Amino acid sequence: MAVEDVLQPFSRRVDPAALGYGLVAFMSLTMSQAEPESVHEGLLALPEVVEVHYTTGGADLLAHVVAKDTTDLHRITKAILAIDGVDRTSTAISLAEVIPYRPRSLLHRLANG
Repeated sequence: MAVEDVLQPFSRRVDPAALGYGLVAFMSLTMSQAEPESVHEGLLALPEVVEVHYTTGGADLLAHVVAKDTTDLHRITKAILAIDGVDRTSTAISLAEVIPYRPRSLLHRLANG
């Protein structure tokens, strides 16, 4: 396995809260299956959408979103709903991060067999 396949970009270490984006939300998106490219492009155009995953279950995508406050989150939600192919969203606001992103534990397990 090449190092390029393991190490993520330095931007992964940026704390959005330190940039004024202290509200974290997770949005479940239901989209038209006929237009996934337009949904992907629309989400990429919104810098507050910091991560997106395809999911199983009731939603098609799970988006990790950052916002300045609830008013800003409302603006972002309206922008997401305006994307061609997005049918519906459901938003959960994070109250507190309990376990941060922690690949170090996984690396220790792999290194120690």
